[in-house]
Amino acid sequence: MYTRKLDLSSSIKESCFLWGPRQTGKSTLLKNLFPKAMYYDLLLSDQYRRLVSNPSLLRQECEALGLNGKSQEFPIIIDEVQKIPDLLDEVHWMITNRGLRFILCGSSPRKIKRSSGSLLGGRALRYQLFPLVFPEIPDFSLLKAINNGLLPRHYLAQKADKLLETYVGDYLKEEIAAEAATRNIPAFSRFLEVAALANGEIVNFNNIASDCGVSAPTVKAYFQILSDTLIGQWIPAFRKKVKRRLISAPKFVFFDVGIVSQLTHRGKIAPGSELFGRAFEHFITLEILAHSHYSGMNYALEYWRTSSQFEVDIILGRGEAAIEIKSTSFVKDRHLK
Repeated sequence: MYTRKLDLSSSIKESCFLWGPRQTGKSTLLKNLFPKAMYYDLLLSDQYRRLVSNPSLLRQECEALGLNGKSQEFPIIIDEVQKIPDLLDEVHWMITNRGLRFILCGSSPRKIKRSSGSLLGGRALRYQLFPLVFPEIPDFSLLKAINNGLLPRHYLAQKADKLLETYVGDYLKEEIAAEAATRNIPAFSRFLEVAALANGEIVNFNNIASDCGVSAPTVKAYFQILSDTLIGQWIPAFRKKVKRRLISAPKFVFFDVGIVSQLTHRGKIAPGSELFGRAFEHFITLEILAHSHYSGMNYALEYWRTSSQFEVDIILGRGEAAIEIKSTSFVKDRHLK
């Protein structure tokens, strides 16, 4: 059992969305925090069928229990809410007219946005659950994190290869592609592998398009799919005016180290290798991204590089701090140059 760092105490007074890729532990977290809450799991076929055919049943059941803002003790949880976007109109009405509180959980809001569904007009706070971070893990192993990734089930596995293979095949290459309504599944699969090879590097849409055999606009659309579904995140270039000419293209990082390992087929990573250094930089970047969100500080993450290849890995808070990530036993002056 992990004690997650995400603080949902605001749900005592406010409704909220909880987003995160599959298997990050959203459902487990909510069931542990609110074991007595009224819970709708839309992965259950019977609940899905009755609510998709008649979303007003949600409101009728809450009315039948006499729930209102004063009598409600725990938030009402709807898991996999993106499967029935029409439910959000009912939720919106109950928040506005009955003062009820909800936690609306799902893998991403993309499907709701594409269906022109309601995201409650600012009436719900937005939270994101990341894979595990090291303070959540007793007896944390960096080597295990880099090789297995930090999705809870994968990190714990003695042999995570098959779990990672299944996750990439069943979720990333099929479900994400289906949600994006792309017809060219082989091209999307190839794009995932090429994008993973460029993980943490400056994105060149034309080069990736050439490697995938699709157009640059298609590659941009594919990256947008990954961003919308929380499978990755852009790291923009730091743009404060300086004398040096700067690189302005963004970087893109996937949400989990293990997923990149699987997509790139890089096998077991040994300490001291070049692959270890790249994976370590990815791991630290993800830790910082999670901290930015969990701490509530929501500081910006950017990178800095000049055309003459001087670089700083991460710039925090619009230039307030600079972080250089190195995997080495001994820090030397050249590492900080």
